[in-house]
Amino acid sequence: MVHTAYDSVELLTNLSTTIDAIESYNSNLLISCTDGSLKIYGPESSTSSVDQSPPSDRSSQPLKRDPYVLIRTVNGFSRRPMLAMEVLGSRELLLSVSESIAFHKLPNMETFAVITKAKGANVYSWDDRRGFLCFARQRRVCIYRHEGGRGFVEVKEFGVPDIVKSMSWCGENICIGIRREYMILNASNGALSEIFPSGRIAPPLVVSLPSGELLLGKDNIGVLVDQNGKLLQEGRICWSEAPAAVVIQKPYATALLPRHIEIRSLRVPYPLIQTVVFRDVCRIHHGNNAIIVSLKNSVYGLFPVPLGAQIVQLTASGNFEEALALCKLLPPEDSSLRASKEQSIHIRYAHYLFENGSYEEAMEHFVASQVEITYVLSLYPSIVIPKSSVVSEPDKFLDIGGEAYLSRDNSGISDEMEPSSNLLEYDESSALESKKMSHNTLMALVKFLQKKRINIIGKAAAEGTDEVISDAVGHAFVSYESSRPKRSTKGRVNIPLDSGAREMAAILDTALLQALLLTGQTTAALDLLKGLNYSDVKICEEILRNGNHYLCLLELYKSNSLHREALKLLHQLVEESKSDEPKIELTQKFKPEMIIEYLKPLCGVDPMIVLEFSMLVLESCPTQTIELFLSGNIPADLVNSYLKQHAPNMQATYLELMLSMNENGISGNLQNEMVQIYLSEVLDWYADLVAQNKWDEKTYTPTRKKLLSALEGISGYTPEVLLKRLPTTALFEERALLLGKMNQHELALSIYVHKLHVPELALSYCDRVYESGLNQQPAKASGNIYLTLLQIYLNPWRTTKNIEKRISNLVLTPTPKAGWSSAKGNKGRGLGKKIADIEGAAEDTRISPSGTDSGKSDGDDDAGDDEGISNVKLDAVLDVLIQRWDRVNGAQALKLLPKETKLQNLVPFLGPLLRKTSEAHRNLSVIRRLRESENLQTKDELYRQRKAVVKITADNMCSLCNKKIGTSVFAVYPNGNTIVHFLCFRDSQNMKATGKARERTKASFGARSRLKL
Repeated sequence: MVHTAYDSVELLTNLSTTIDAIESYNSNLLISCTDGSLKIYGPESSTSSVDQSPPSDRSSQPLKRDPYVLIRTVNGFSRRPMLAMEVLGSRELLLSVSESIAFHKLPNMETFAVITKAKGANVYSWDDRRGFLCFARQRRVCIYRHEGGRGFVEVKEFGVPDIVKSMSWCGENICIGIRREYMILNASNGALSEIFPSGRIAPPLVVSLPSGELLLGKDNIGVLVDQNGKLLQEGRICWSEAPAAVVIQKPYATALLPRHIEIRSLRVPYPLIQTVVFRDVCRIHHGNNAIIVSLKNSVYGLFPVPLGAQIVQLTASGNFEEALALCKLLPPEDSSLRASKEQSIHIRYAHYLFENGSYEEAMEHFVASQVEITYVLSLYPSIVIPKSSVVSEPDKFLDIGGEAYLSRDNSGISDEMEPSSNLLEYDESSALESKKMSHNTLMALVKFLQKKRINIIGKAAAEGTDEVISDAVGHAFVSYESSRPKRSTKGRVNIPLDSGAREMAAILDTALLQALLLTGQTTAALDLLKGLNYSDVKICEEILRNGNHYLCLLELYKSNSLHREALKLLHQLVEESKSDEPKIELTQKFKPEMIIEYLKPLCGVDPMIVLEFSMLVLESCPTQTIELFLSGNIPADLVNSYLKQHAPNMQATYLELMLSMNENGISGNLQNEMVQIYLSEVLDWYADLVAQNKWDEKTYTPTRKKLLSALEGISGYTPEVLLKRLPTTALFEERALLLGKMNQHELALSIYVHKLHVPELALSYCDRVYESGLNQQPAKASGNIYLTLLQIYLNPWRTTKNIEKRISNLVLTPTPKAGWSSAKGNKGRGLGKKIADIEGAAEDTRISPSGTDSGKSDGDDDAGDDEGISNVKLDAVLDVLIQRWDRVNGAQALKLLPKETKLQNLVPFLGPLLRKTSEAHRNLSVIRRLRESENLQTKDELYRQRKAVVKITADNMCSLCNKKIGTSVFAVYPNGNTIVHFLCFRDSQNMKATGKARERTKASFGARSRLKL
């Protein structure tokens, strides 16, 4: 016997006659005796009789545990021995099976109906929901329906293969047990379907379960089937012997066996609960609230023990599963007490499983008990957790109320469970300690913490959100109340916020991280730290360092915004990875790029720490570092100043890469800074070569190429300042570019022609000026730059005279900057060409007819005539005219040429120029004629429209006032069909104008109203 589920109480003893059948009605016993009488017994403590009980209270009168006494005897109740009796409570009838089946009204036992056709019936089954009765006699099965006051009406009658030994309704059909087989009888058409053979020792036994399923007896085995006869997967009930009868009273099944009564649970695996020994038991019957056991001359009642007391017994004996199942059967009104009871059982069961090595199952019960995680972590002394004010005591979960709650005499619930001291005492020996820290125990802990984590982290996050909101509200409150004499709350309104959720989250995450690391789940630990977590930094930092889990340590720092510590550690790991003999054990190689990846999210949060630690990888990963600065939107001036102070050798590299990646992302100051750096390097190089007497103007180093490209391609620097730094006898190409930026084109071209002697550079200079002028106002003649070049070629004595003096004067008296820039790159550097504002620059160098010696060529001058003619570079002039004929003003160019120029040499220049002029003249003529033709077509259309005729007759009506037009002035709409009075037309136009004005007024008024609100 596992525990006591039923208490045996003697109700009647030493009856004078033998009992044939027995039934209970309310708190009374109905006993049919062998002498044909019906004896009614009631509890000795009750003075009321069956006839005196109000009908409304009868269903609430259970059997009592008191001795029963005779109340009434109905003689001649049956002629033959009674086979069975059943009270039909919903209809207040008593069904009796004797010579036939009869129905008697309760409580006076008046015969209501007799089914004469049921003579010889041996088994029956009543369907109380539908009011259907089925019974079997011989090899026939009959079905009757209760028609209320009219009695019973026959519905169907079917034949069966053999005599029916047992039967029961199963839904709409009937399950019957014949001599050797069980069958399902279709109540509509009488079709039979076989289930399985019955046993060889005991007769068939069909028992209906409350769930609608059936329990079919096969010797000592009870087989469960559904309403269609299909076997269920839950298993089978194995009795110790073949039962003669089975009574179902949830949650138990009680079977009458030859030597005793056996009680088993209806929950898989249907364990034995209790055995009750009786001698000479004739039958057992289901009463109101008890199982009635009938002997020959006595009656016993098996009253269920209160569920609470059963739970206590099961828990004490270690049968926790059965105890939990019984907890679910406690009354709904005691839901809170039931939850406390289940929690206590789950905790005890979890301890039992944990001590016996079933760690995962133990953790499942800890989860079900909703116990605090600190209680479970107390089983793992080696797991270090932060100190908390919410750590619970074990007794808190094991002490559930006082004795009044579980008293056996209090509401029939249960007795108080006394805490078992053996479940709270743990062996602290080293063997048990090692067991508790084994892999299996830690894996179970991991699963437990992961299940609890979702809820705890959610509460902690919600708590943090509430504090943020309250802080925001508190700041507003403080600002509003700052002028009042009340004390401010310093950013927080007086809202009580408990930090218990975050403390519990810190304990959970700290323990979970340790458990994951101890079980080798480094990836899972890393994922934990990457997400939202509340791990204790101090504890976890020490554990991770000791275990060489540096990736996890980095994520720990990162999740707690300890970026400086993380970057220091990462830099140390990178240096150790480079070392041939690292001081610390590394599980992987750390690269400088990892520092850059770490710094990316910090650009918008803390740019100074980004600059500080980017210096560590700027030399090894310059491109990636510059991309970091650009993608992070760190101000370029800030980066440049930091580099200038801490890494001046990388300043130029930074500016170069920044300009190549983002042409518009570098300011004028930074451009000037970059050019100054280039110029300083070039001047140092120039000084070294001059000291060695190896200087050559045509020598180009990479830095000088960068300088030339920067001077040509960018416009953010100050050319006057740079020009002062250049030597007077060298670096002429740089000087020319600077003079060009200062809009001194004549001086710049003079340097190209007379100092560098490179006509190609001079022509390229003119091209850049011309192309930049195309983007300016078209009224300004950008082609005059070529005339300036021609003038320099034709007047060498004038342009070479006092060049240095003019440049010096220019430096001392700087002119307003109005630079130019080319549209192409140079020297292969790929630098972007900035378009500068050259407004007004062309005016200074424009060559007009009056500005060129009054139309005379330089060859006509008296002074220096011979020198001028001899040094004139007429071939270069002709080359310019031939190559750029489409950009030069031909008339002005011809005026500049000397008289000795041969016309034959000008054919390559004049030929295409005249062809272009003629083509332009033809095109203009065609355009003029097309416009004249278009004008004529327009006039023709106007005349045609003016020829439209409107005929006014006496029938013409005004489309607005619907009156005749008559001889009044009228107006015609453009469609030519709508005719109105002129006055009507004018009034309609005025109305439209007034309506639009009103709409505008309403709109403005509405806008003003909204602004006021």
